[in-house]
Amino acid sequence: MQAEQMWKVSRGEGVTVAVIDTGVDGSLPELRGQVLEGTDVSNKPTGAHVDSEGHGTNIATLIAGTGVDGGIQGLAPGAKILPVKAVPDSQADAVDALMARSIRYAADHQARVINISLAGDGDAVQYANTQTAVDYALGKGSLIFAGSGNGGDKGNQPEFPSSLRGVVGVGAIDRQGKAAKFSTYGNQVGLVAFGEEIVAHCEKGPGYCIGRGTSQATAIASASAALIWAKHPDWTNNQVLRVMMETAGKPAGAKMPSKYLGYGSVRPRKVLVDGEGDPGPADVNPLLAANAPKPSPSVSAPNSSSAGKPIAAEPATDDGIGTIAWVALGAGAAVILAAAVGFGVMRRRAKATYPNQP
Repeated sequence: MQAEQMWKVSRGEGVTVAVIDTGVDGSLPELRGQVLEGTDVSNKPTGAHVDSEGHGTNIATLIAGTGVDGGIQGLAPGAKILPVKAVPDSQADAVDALMARSIRYAADHQARVINISLAGDGDAVQYANTQTAVDYALGKGSLIFAGSGNGGDKGNQPEFPSSLRGVVGVGAIDRQGKAAKFSTYGNQVGLVAFGEEIVAHCEKGPGYCIGRGTSQATAIASASAALIWAKHPDWTNNQVLRVMMETAGKPAGAKMPSKYLGYGSVRPRKVLVDGEGDPGPADVNPLLAANAPKPSPSVSAPNSSSAGKPIAAEPATDDGIGTIAWVALGAGAAVILAAAVGFGVMRRRAKATYPNQP
């Protein structure tokens, strides 16, 4: 991505990126001074800076890690991280309400970019509160990126919240620029970013892991938006998204959007260094315009944004109780220790149940 060139123009200064995830450990060298207070939105909170899973911390480092003391260097090291912990307790938390609170908190605390590297499945009507929160955040001027999921080679079911109207679903590509086999595809994919062989702190034990997933791709998309917004602070969410779509990398002669690549792979360098991309009107959402005449959100604001995408649907269980698997969308491959190489899995799963809504 030629980050060094971009950093001469923008490092993401002045932009807050909310990381709705498993928490963020701000004590890591590369995250010191980068992490704001944040909140834990669960009904049994343990603290926004407590991350027993390690997933949210790794996402934060990819976005805003400074690389200090040999730590991970993020793509937007000048940005600040707002940690919003959203780990559900199966006895205390309805996931729809949990995610809705997370998004509203982020929007109310000046997060221009909201990163959601989590996914779940379930009946569409179970996400009514989250959809309303998405509309609210877009009306407040935020951009929301969410991983499309890692089930492209395992049934390829659309996943929440990337499939909600107004959320930019992010898929993963490999080193050849092709859609990664695991990346969930469909019309919920708005953009893609690199999601293979990415270094992260091992989630169990010391050392570094080589990971993959739409979690990582989403972090890169969010960091790209932060870089662009820092350079153009007067642009609206619609304008930042429009230039990201216009400058996205596309296969020669390909018809876009593609169900695998959306509008292409994020290339903030084309905006920051090459000066490409027309921001266009402040009050017209490019995804919504591209998908007209699909319905607009219930909340309308001058700079509101909404992608006309269907909500992911899956039949409810026979007893009328929907079950959601809250998956951190990053899978680890190789664990790197001194002179030895081992293998581990970085995928994390937590379950919560809640009644279907009418």
